[in-house]
Amino acid sequence: MAVNILGISAYYHDSAACLVRDGEIVAAAQQERFSRKKHDAGFPADAIACCLEQGGLRLADLDHVVFYDKPLIKFERLLETYLAYAPRGLRSFLTAMPIWLKEKLFLKDLLKQELAALGDLRKDALPPLLFTQHHQAHAASAFFPSPFERAAVLCMDGVGEWATTSVWLGEGNRLTPCWEIPFPHSLGLLYSAFTYFTGFKVNSGEYKLMGLAPYGEPRFRDQILDHLLALKDDGTFRMDMRYFNYANGLTMTSKAFDRLFGGPPRQPESPVTQREMDLAASVQAVTEEVVLRLGRTVQRELDVDHLCLAGGVALNCVANGRLWREGPFKDLWIQPAAGDAGGALGAALSVWHEYLQQPRTGSDTDRMRGAYLGPAFSNAAIEAYLQANDIPWQRLDDDQLMDRLAQLLADEQVVGWFQGPMEFGPRALGGRSILGDPRSPRMQSVMNLKIKYRESFRPFAPAVLAEQVSDWFEHTGPSPYMLLVAPVAEARRLPMTDAQQQLFGIDRLKVPRSEVPAVTHVDYSARLQTVHRETNPRFHRLLSAFAARTGCPLLVNTSFNVRGEPIVGSPQDAYRCFMRTEMDALVLENCLLLKADQPPAPADDDWQRTFELD
Repeated sequence: MAVNILGISAYYHDSAACLVRDGEIVAAAQQERFSRKKHDAGFPADAIACCLEQGGLRLADLDHVVFYDKPLIKFERLLETYLAYAPRGLRSFLTAMPIWLKEKLFLKDLLKQELAALGDLRKDALPPLLFTQHHQAHAASAFFPSPFERAAVLCMDGVGEWATTSVWLGEGNRLTPCWEIPFPHSLGLLYSAFTYFTGFKVNSGEYKLMGLAPYGEPRFRDQILDHLLALKDDGTFRMDMRYFNYANGLTMTSKAFDRLFGGPPRQPESPVTQREMDLAASVQAVTEEVVLRLGRTVQRELDVDHLCLAGGVALNCVANGRLWREGPFKDLWIQPAAGDAGGALGAALSVWHEYLQQPRTGSDTDRMRGAYLGPAFSNAAIEAYLQANDIPWQRLDDDQLMDRLAQLLADEQVVGWFQGPMEFGPRALGGRSILGDPRSPRMQSVMNLKIKYRESFRPFAPAVLAEQVSDWFEHTGPSPYMLLVAPVAEARRLPMTDAQQQLFGIDRLKVPRSEVPAVTHVDYSARLQTVHRETNPRFHRLLSAFAARTGCPLLVNTSFNVRGEPIVGSPQDAYRCFMRTEMDALVLENCLLLKADQPPAPADDDWQRTFELD
């Protein structure tokens, strides 16, 4: 009899659900893709329903339900922190307590209530409800799906219950905790403090800060290390909390932080100045140094060849790239849903391997299936939707479709690409992507300003045929989850004139850096996704068709969404996004839609009614 385990993460940010059957990942999805609320923190009812449907189950069929956090320990940390900082922090205390006393402190009852309503069951008929610790779920999400039998696991995020950084040893079906750095000393919260100070939104703007860093100089690096962070040779650290406000206030930084860096935080949506670029470069340099030192310490202490990473800091692909190239490990494996969403996956796997003590099988392979773990839609369902809404389209077989798309992309057309299962995690990996020609000097600005409606400095990532990655980048081996940054190969770079080398800040964006300028950042780096025939054969086939036509085996790959919205989850979401942007074509499995053929988009008031989800 199969054992079915449902993992849940919720109530903080990036709620998600995951279904594991006999240790195999059946399905995983984030709630935001269904609710259309970015970083949705609510109970993931839609994501749970999706996982159960993919698994052919009802809620009553589950053997265990597990939550990725221990709320009572987190509440203990909250109270101890407020007591330690009293009488400061009263306003923050009064803001937090009603939520905890009403909901989070009684999370077990709340979860049972939500699950009972979802499954139309009595509470006493629900499957057993378990809880893992936050970093235990992160560590399980990193190690158990990895291809390693024995590895160190490094988890770094804002904070779980108490831990902000934790080190584990993974062996077979066991995870042994080694040591941790406790709150309030947090590399994730240090990075988020600079995210806040530079005018971006915490828990979502960290990507922007990382993308902004190459435009600046790390002139504040020493100030960070001299005042904010006491960093030891082994990578452990303590933070001077006089400069921060997140432990006892409603903001991330204090007035002392303002004085240290020459003024108040940048106002959101105001112009980005050289100060913000230099701050980004500085905290990025410090983050990379901390990660490298921690990696070397972990390898030395545990005597391991392999490292697994999870937690929000593991999404810092620039630091990961340096750890890959300069660190002491033979190989890295990074959980693609490294943030809180991946906690649902880790919690479910932890129950199977640690609570039920079941062995790992196939531990020499990546068990994430390319992160293509969400819902998929058939051609029949897509065609029924298009017909019902009188949307013009044409059906092409795979040969015709790939040939047509290769030509459209080579002509600098921007294509929305919707096929196969939806990706799990924050990256679009060729299931819900917007694609463009990386050779086009204008593609970055077109996609940022006319498609994504976001800041012009944001870089785009290349999706490249795995077998040709080393021909274009200084990298060998897989990078399937877009979580490693590598330099563009020297032979592909374009020489710069003396005048171009004198440019500073955002003016650097105007200079093409390589044969593929749309995916080459100003420091000659690129965030790699290697595309493998085994995990995404149709995307691999499209890249191959483009390479046959152009000699270039890569495409610009960015997530299928506009600024402020989650990645599209359904054909309806995809068509809505297509019509609201200046995309030229949309592919829904084998259905090709051209913008020139479409009727005018309805007014926003009519949109929800006209394209209501099935």
